[in-house]
Amino acid sequence: MRHLIVSIAFFTSLFLVSLSNTSFSQTSGIGTWPSEKTIRFIAVFPAGGSVDQIARVLAIPLQSDLNQHIIVENISGASGVIGTAALARSDPDGYTFAVVVDTHAVNPSFKDKLTYDTIKDFSPVTLIGTSPMVLVASKKSGIVNFKQLIELSKSGNQFSYGSIGIGSLAHLAMARLAKTEGFDWGHIPYRGGPPLIQDVLGGQIQLAMGSEAIMKPHIDNGGVVPLVVTTSKRSIGLPNVPTISESGFLGFNAPTWWAVLAPAKTPPAIIESMHQSISKALKNPMVVEKFKAQGIEVVAGNSNTLREFIGNQMAIWGKFVIENNIKDSP
Repeated sequence: MRHLIVSIAFFTSLFLVSLSNTSFSQTSGIGTWPSEKTIRFIAVFPAGGSVDQIARVLAIPLQSDLNQHIIVENISGASGVIGTAALARSDPDGYTFAVVVDTHAVNPSFKDKLTYDTIKDFSPVTLIGTSPMVLVASKKSGIVNFKQLIELSKSGNQFSYGSIGIGSLAHLAMARLAKTEGFDWGHIPYRGGPPLIQDVLGGQIQLAMGSEAIMKPHIDNGGVVPLVVTTSKRSIGLPNVPTISESGFLGFNAPTWWAVLAPAKTPPAIIESMHQSISKALKNPMVVEKFKAQGIEVVAGNSNTLREFIGNQMAIWGKFVIENNIKDSP
């Protein structure tokens, strides 16, 4: 009888522990996440660009930490809108995320028919980091430094520059420079970094503005001529390239950035768990080395940090778009 009582007590305790764990899973909103279901990361720009590269670099340590298969899917077009819309339509179950770039905060200001609300339809996860953008010249252009470009522009010479799309921060930064001095600079939008790089290397366009992540390899091998960086201080990776601010445009600062979003209503516990995993991945030696080589300064900001950051970016660049009547057309 004594053994029977002990056995009953033992199994009762196991049941209570199980019940307690079940209750925690339900109240935490995380359940058994992640289960055997594949986690999808949408890269909102084409393969080969900075968004794609960052998503694929992070996927490697995330798979190990979460013990779950992760795929990166490129859904590009319309300056990131098509991929972002796909995220907004996804189930908020913790198995779909997206890596977005600065265009996310600008698109609402000049695209009239977005199918999503930039704030309400997403749960911010992590502000990955920021990086200088670099203005480079084609070797065929004959431009060897920023001072020469400014002098030629003041003399009435016309120049064209490429960016990863209308409304990208690269586009707006160059538009701000042109407006400040009244330069006649024409904008040529591209659908991501690879075709932009291809044309500036080939001399089809004279100038290109893009993140250090996509420009630096071609600067290092002598394919393009670096003119200036857009951050308030020089890049560690490009210490000999001056800033726009020190080149006569005091106070100019326009870093590009990358972040991870989830669909709205994704359980907060999953958002926090993914943020923690991403933060851990951002300390991985392989990730640190690759991001440093691309000029990316890691932030690892949490959900609240990212929400505030996006709001500030929308206010700064949205105002510029509206005041200068920048439209969603070439």
